[in-house]
Amino acid sequence: MATLSSAGIGSGLNVESLISGLMQIERQPLTSLQTQQSTAQSKISALGTIKSNLASLQNAAKALTPTTLQTATSALSNYTAALTDTTIGSASATSSAVPGTYSIEVTALANEQRYQLGKSYASTDAVIDFGGASTKTLSFTKGSTTVNVTLDTTQNTLGGIRDAINKAGTGLNATVVTGTDGKQNLLLSAATGGTANTVSIGGTAQFIDSSSPGSPIAASSAFTQTQAATDAVVKVQGVSISTAGNTITGAVDGVTLNLTKTGTTTLTVSRDTSALQTKLQTLVNSYNTLNSSIKNLSAYNANTKTAAVLNGDSTLRSIQGTLRNTLGNASDSTSSSIKQLADIGVSFQTDGSLSLDTAKFSKAATTDFAATASVIAYYSKALKSDATAMLDTNGTLTNRTTGLNSTVKNLGKQIDAMNTRLTRIENNYRSQYTALDKAMSSMSTTSSYLTQQLALL
Repeated sequence: MATLSSAGIGSGLNVESLISGLMQIERQPLTSLQTQQSTAQSKISALGTIKSNLASLQNAAKALTPTTLQTATSALSNYTAALTDTTIGSASATSSAVPGTYSIEVTALANEQRYQLGKSYASTDAVIDFGGASTKTLSFTKGSTTVNVTLDTTQNTLGGIRDAINKAGTGLNATVVTGTDGKQNLLLSAATGGTANTVSIGGTAQFIDSSSPGSPIAASSAFTQTQAATDAVVKVQGVSISTAGNTITGAVDGVTLNLTKTGTTTLTVSRDTSALQTKLQTLVNSYNTLNSSIKNLSAYNANTKTAAVLNGDSTLRSIQGTLRNTLGNASDSTSSSIKQLADIGVSFQTDGSLSLDTAKFSKAATTDFAATASVIAYYSKALKSDATAMLDTNGTLTNRTTGLNSTVKNLGKQIDAMNTRLTRIENNYRSQYTALDKAMSSMSTTSSYLTQQLALL
């Protein structure tokens, strides 16, 4: 009898088709497990979207949450400051500013101290005689602090002195300027104006007098003061203020003035609610994004009878219910007219989303900013607390995700075991049907032989 090279060839029985059909039935439980695993993974991914949306809401709420509710007014306040005559200077305000108008009279600007080396040179690289010694010093004293600059033969030029002074941080900035005669002049100027920044020059360095060669000039005499340091003098509401520089902070609560010219003008400080409105709109948008994700991921299409991946999931219902309950509660505001989000223009729409009526918000903030800030702080703190709890390691989302990950892992083990079992079943089927094929082939051969013998008889 010939050896069969493939099941079914000898007998004509379609063994491969039979095995394939049987294994298709055997694999049905495996397909079910794989579907369950894929569904669980899809749910994990969907919950990841919810987690991301919830984190955005948490951040938006955090941006509106003061350290304590009692500090809501100052924490959420923002002010603008401006001078009527912008040529006199500019102004900026912090959250500690007080709205109002103030008369400003600038009678003098602060000037920085300036020096010039008494001798000019043909070039920046011209060699300077320090009195014959190889090493000399220049000392710069401001108040009780003295900075010594050591000059050696590698720094005995205008450029070398300039670089050494600038590197040492003496309180004076050095530069070389070319005059109309083409000669180089070393100029020094204080980094900041005001008498408090006055610097005196001394040291052991000497400079040779060009009119009397060989006659040394001490450092204290070699530099001529071309401009003395002066303070700025300003009157605010008639009160005189003297300051070292042209930037004045503290003369008016929470306001910084940057002066550029003398003159009289008016400072106006006003409350600016645009930044607060922007943050509130961000909170509304973040909530709406989360609400939309929950709605889409838990939806059911009655026409197509198709359910979204998280349809019926209790986690989403819990999140949505908690947040809506928080937003629906009344705050602890002492105002009789501003207690809820709706009172400052934030209200629910028919689709469950939030909407910000900017006109209503502006009116509330203008009428009673303290109450408006209190309401915003109350709800933002509550929303931040809700989101933080849900995102916590023991929170709703984390627990649900952990459970699904465990399900995916367990299903994976079952799938691996099922694949091993199916391999064994297929091998058994193949062994059985191969034996059957051989038996049928043998019977067919015997039948043909008997038929031939009978025909001979």
